Amino acid sequence: MQAHGKILVAGSANLDFVVRASHVPAPGETVLGRDFATFPGGKGANQAVACARAGGAATRMLVGLGNDAFAEILEASLRAADVQLDIVRCGERATGTAFICLSDEAENAITVAPGANDALRPEHLPDLAGISHLLLQLETPLETVEAYARAARAAGVVVLLNAAPARALPADLLALVDVLIVNEGELAMLSGGQQDIAAGLANIGVPCTIVTMGARGCCARAGDEVLLQPAFQVNAVDTTAAGDTFCGTLAAALGRGEPLADALREASAASALACTRLGAQSSVPARAEVATVLASATDRRPGAIDALAAYCGLFQNQTHRP
Repeated sequence: MQAHGKILVAGSANLDFVVRASHVPAPGETVLGRDFATFPGGKGANQAVACARAGGAATRMLVGLGNDAFAEILEASLRAADVQLDIVRCGERATGTAFICLSDEAENAITVAPGANDALRPEHLPDLAGISHLLLQLETPLETVEAYARAARAAGVVVLLNAAPARALPADLLALVDVLIVNEGELAMLSGGQQDIAAGLANIGVPCTIVTMGARGCCARAGDEVLLQPAFQVNAVDTTAAGDTFCGTLAAALGRGEPLADALREASAASALACTRLGAQSSVPARAEVATVLASATDRRPGAIDALAAYCGLFQNQTHRP
């Protein structure tokens, strides 16, 4: 039996180059931007920071970095969040970067240059002794992700996969996943384009599948049980890393042994709070801040569950009310 409460995140780290503009440009369009800044990012690193800041679960990260100044920035950010690091140093490739256009409506468009993230290989996975949960994403080679999931399954470690960026996944990989986290577009791709959320969730053969729906909230199917979690109401300024904050906080809560319904609520509160700040890792809240949002209970406004159930195509007797 593995010890509870130690999370390993294996995934990407990027330095984000962010330009603010009135709107995200359409194909062929040039938009005059305004503010420019760089922020530590990357799905894996963002999730590791969120997991560490959520507290109660020691967090470790396996990450590929280059020998450059960008790597120093990313490493410093992760260490500042108390993430223990296993670094694969890649001298032939630059550290990963992402180019982000952020609109006045808090929407974004992102292009990633993986760089050293592509250097992660199956043999780089550290010893899993003491690890209770492994959190993966899809910004590293797919064969590496599958190899890590297979090793974790063999070691009795719970495997969480955030299937982002969206791509088709082999059945062999999905068969190794205990908790799958997707957004609506990713759910549609993996479920064969089902008409509604409920049908999509029913069409994926993973023990627990969670779909996030931005300002609407999230829905989870665990076995025969369906759970609904409405979003917390905030004034969003930047949705970058909101999904990553959700994933990392969820992993930490599950690592602490929280019930799934409570983990979903905590992850939703952290994700909402991240939307109120600029940047990726810079927007991830601390546990005390999340506690304040949870106490506000803006997710429990009248009619929120019913509206979310209707959007997902669910009958009320199919759902669990938190």
